This record gives sequence, structure tokens and C-alpha cells, in this order.
Amino acid sequence: MQISVDQDVCIGAGQCALTAPQVFTQDDDGLSEVLPGAEDGHGSPLVREAARACPVSAITVAEA
Repeated sequence: MQISVDQDVCIGAGQCALTAPQVFTQDDDGLSEVLPGAEDGHGSPLVREAARACPVSAITVAEA
């Protein structure tokens, strides 16, 4: 799985970081980003839930 966050779309709601904190965090501006080394999601089933929880659909989850 490959995860990315479109920071041009992200509004910093933080739902991804709340749902899957082992994969997502928020930067100094409050925008979401994937934690370094977690780009594959570590097989967490919460990654897809975090993408669904994003109010602006800024998260893309693709199968590798």
C-alpha cells in the first residue's frame, strides 16, 4: 500500500492523525502528513478508515 497526503487540499482537520496516529501526524502548520517510514501504512487497517474520515479527501491510499 502507498499512502500520500495532498497538502494543497488538506485543511488540517486532523482526523487521520486521530484515527491512525502510527501513520499520520500534523506538521507545524497543522497540515497532515505521513510519518517518515510509514508510507506503506505498516499494514494497518486504520489507514483506509483515516482516508475515509478526511473531510476533504486529501488522503490517497493505493495498492503497491
